[in-house]
Amino acid sequence: MEDRPLPTWLYDLDEEDFKFLKLFLLNSGSLKALAGIYDISYPTIRLRLDRLIDKVDRADKADKDAFVEALKNLTFAGKLTAEEAQDLLQIHKATNSTRMN
Repeated sequence: MEDRPLPTWLYDLDEEDFKFLKLFLLNSGSLKALAGIYDISYPTIRLRLDRLIDKVDRADKADKDAFVEALKNLTFAGKLTAEEAQDLLQIHKATNSTRMN
């Protein structure tokens, strides 16, 4: 199988996001089923999905800079673990956020 870089937005998801996304897929996108699994109301599960969509959308639209591309390349070359890349990406984002303020 050919190595293909993962989208940058995947690095912004935490363990709970991945769990939610997996359950969403395994339940054919049924928010009613997810509400039952999590034992919360439909509007609450809808809000959680909306927040996840917003998180993915913001990350997907973020400028792809050389540092982010280098992180992806190093990760796929096996020189960084996904966790290390995620940690470095968070530091990078925090640094850029500080510079903008």
